[in-house]
Amino acid sequence: MQPTHAHAASHQSQQSHSHHHIVPFKVNMAVGITLLVLTAVTVWIAQFDFGAMNMIVAMTVATVKAGLVVAYFMHLRYDNRFFFTMLLVCLIALTVFIVFTMIDQKSRTSIYDYEMQEIRKNAKMYEKKGLTAPKDASPAKH
Repeated sequence: MQPTHAHAASHQSQQSHSHHHIVPFKVNMAVGITLLVLTAVTVWIAQFDFGAMNMIVAMTVATVKAGLVVAYFMHLRYDNRFFFTMLLVCLIALTVFIVFTMIDQKSRTSIYDYEMQEIRKNAKMYEKKGLTAPKDASPAKH
């Protein structure tokens, strides 16, 4: 007996779909309660000043919470390791970009300090442009 066209298509579609993992209710509840506790921790630590470590402490708690969501609610823990590897590569690249941005943000104050310095009263630019030096300046030395 030959299988019908519909039966063959049905069999082929069953093979192409991946296996779906069903997470037990207890695991979902444990992860949900853990996320609620970590949210309370986030609110609690926001009341303290950790100085230069503020961003690191906040991002650590946020990363743990995001990791739980991705691992359990988005089922990455039970999925192909390739997807986990790709997620890690993207997160490392994002971390590099954020760190470089933070380094740039921290160094901007040195630029402002330089811009606020007073121009020398006896600078040669006054002579080259035909300007007169401020009255309280001593004459330019050649």
